[in-house]
Parts: sequence; structure tokens; C-alpha cells
Amino acid sequence: MIRKEMIAMLLAGGQGSRLGVLTSNLAKPAVAFGGKYRIIDFPLSNCINSGVDTVGVLTQYQPLRLNTHIGIGIPWDLDRNIGGVSILPPHEKCNSSEWYTGTANAIYQNLEYMEYYNPEYVLILGGDHIYKMDYESMLDFHKQHKADITLATIPVPMEEASRFGVVITDDENRIIDFEEKPPKPRSNLASMGIYIFSWSILKEALITLSEQKGCDFGKHIIPYCHERGDRIFAYEYNGYWKDVGTLGSYWESNMELIDLVPVFNLYEEFWKIYTKGDTILPQYIADTAVINRAIIGDGAEIYGEVYNSVIGSGTYIGTGAVVRDSIIMKDTIIEDGAVIHKSIVAEGAKVGAYSELGIGEEVPNKKEPSIYSYGLVTIAEKSVIPPHVKIGKNTAISGLTTMEDYPDGILSGGETLIKAGGKQ
Repeated sequence: MIRKEMIAMLLAGGQGSRLGVLTSNLAKPAVAFGGKYRIIDFPLSNCINSGVDTVGVLTQYQPLRLNTHIGIGIPWDLDRNIGGVSILPPHEKCNSSEWYTGTANAIYQNLEYMEYYNPEYVLILGGDHIYKMDYESMLDFHKQHKADITLATIPVPMEEASRFGVVITDDENRIIDFEEKPPKPRSNLASMGIYIFSWSILKEALITLSEQKGCDFGKHIIPYCHERGDRIFAYEYNGYWKDVGTLGSYWESNMELIDLVPVFNLYEEFWKIYTKGDTILPQYIADTAVINRAIIGDGAEIYGEVYNSVIGSGTYIGTGAVVRDSIIMKDTIIEDGAVIHKSIVAEGAKVGAYSELGIGEEVPNKKEPSIYSYGLVTIAEKSVIPPHVKIGKNTAISGLTTMEDYPDGILSGGETLIKAGGKQ
């Protein structure tokens, strides 16, 4: 019988609707990050760096790009004869067909996969956070405390704690109470959505609550286990951790990579982040180029100016173009003379010559003010911006646009432009 001490179940099926047009055609864990990576590279790299060599990746929403990126797991040394990485989409059973309806429901539908490896412990992860964590240290903590369940937690400023699910612990770090986004929090220890379960505890809870609609770990499984007296402990993590679930946090975390002393360092030898590497040409930096504090991906051609920005691989930035405080993803074309300020331009987009992005005053987006905010311009993948147009802040554009879509050559701040072929 196969026996693994700990396997990981990585939840990567979310739509990531708060990222707006960036996730129109792909799942949030497949969104590009840091010039050459995708978000899912971080938990996958954490797994192999921690000695976890068996990972089930649960996919659902727009999985093609994510599945292609992961492949058989070669970049992360997860192409194993026993274990390795496995893609686990929803599938038809003999008596029913069901989408994943909650985090715990997704895990429950893959009981057979977990039973195959007969683990002592199961590590539950999200696929949409940027961080480096040694899961082996968390497992040691779990064993030392004879825990049934261990939650990874992180201290947050008390004034921000109401945005999170927080835990209250005793002197031994045992969790004695939970609060889900409390208006007056009694603790600043926020749950990171990372759990280690002793396998027998997890299996019993999943089976018992299998009929619970939208069964979720935070809302159902953890409270159920707490009520029956299971030993639940908080493992406090004090490193960098960022939930990049909003455009603001996504932009901010990319910008943090290019600080003079970055709080999150991609260049450490002892804890590398691995990714699928494409065979492409080296960078070309022309004599007309000016680059100051930037990450430039392989295969990029830079003829213009780049300041405080993250530039993806295969990107072209033309003569006289200026890019500031922006994220430009792979295979994007920025034509001559275009000026881009505080924008997120997704893969394969094209910005026409002498266009200006990020002009004017900041006003709320009319359609989705909670999504398109932070003063950003957000351009969906493969979108086209015509030459000589001006685009205001808190805007979103998706699809092949033409001059006729811009009255007087302007898309005012707070507007959303979705053309045929584009998606929201």
C-alpha cells in the first residue's frame, strides 16, 4: 500500500472575480506575477521546497491555461512515478454530476485520491496567495502539539482585523474561539486559509458534512471540529504573505518586488520560486532606452522608458514610449510614443502609438467601483487600444476597440469598455 506522510490539496478553481477583466479567460492562480511567474508557482514551489512531493490541484473555472502551465510538474520536480502533481477537475460519478460548490466540498469529492495515498496528514492550500512558507515547520508544530487541526495564522494590524477571519488562542496557541470578520475583533491573528489536518479527522468531518450545501472549511468544517472538541491550534507565521485577490493588492505586491530592499525577495538561493520556462530570446535594451527600478522579462525589447514597473517576457516597448508604475504582462506591444501610468496591461494586448493611459482625476468606476479602483487602468488580455486615445483612471477595457469607441478620443475616468470578443 502507498503511504505518504503528508499530501497537499491545492484549491485552484476560483474565478477571482475581484480581479475583473484579468480573469475573464483564466483562473486567478494562472494570472501572471512578477514578470515571469504565475500566482500558482508560489504554493507549488513552497510544496517542493518543504519536501511535499504529492500535490492534488483542484481546478474548475477556465482551467486550460492553468493545466497547460502545470503540465506534469517538471519545473517543480513534481513529475514523480509515485506522487507528483495531479490535476483534479470536477468529474461525473455513476450517480451524479456536481461542480465544486465550496472549498470543503471540492476536497470531499476527491476522497478517493487522498485515500489512494493513505496519508497521515493532509495540507490544504489556496492557489492565490504570494508567500514563502516551510510547510515542514508547520507540520512539526502540528505534531509537537498533538493537534488534530492546525491553522496557519498571521498577525495583522488590529485596525484591519475586521477584514479577516480571526482566531482567539490560549497560552498554548490552542484555538478557543473564531470570529469571522468581526466589527470589534478580540484578536489580530488572521487565518491564512492554510490548514493541516490529521487524515482521520478530516475524513470523518468531510463525510459527516457531505450534504452541507456549499461546504466550506472556514464556515463549516472548522466550527464542526471545534464544537466536537478536536484539538485545533494556531501556527503563527511572520513572513511576507499577500492575498492578491483585488486589483489594488495585485498591483501593490508587484510594485513591492522592485523596492530597493524588497520585502519579498525573488532572488534568494535557499528558497527558489520555480516556474515553467519558455525557450525565448534574450532581452534587448536599445541605446534609446531608459530603465529605472524595473523587472524586465526574457525576450523583452525596450526602446522607450520604463520606470518602477514590472515588464513581462516577450514584451515590446517602442521608441518614445513611457511606462511608469505599471504591470505589463508577457507578449504585449506598447507602440511608439505611448504613455502608460499606473496600469495593468494583460498578456498579448496592444496599446497604440501616442495613446495615454491613466490621465486626469481619480473618480469611482461607474459599473464596478469595488473592483476597478485604486486609480488603475486595467486592460484585458489580447485587447487592442487604438493610437492617439486618452484613457482615464479607474477604467477597464476588454476586446478589440477602435477610435469610434472613444468619443473625442477619450475614455473618461470611471468608464468600462467591453467590446465584442471581450469579457467582463
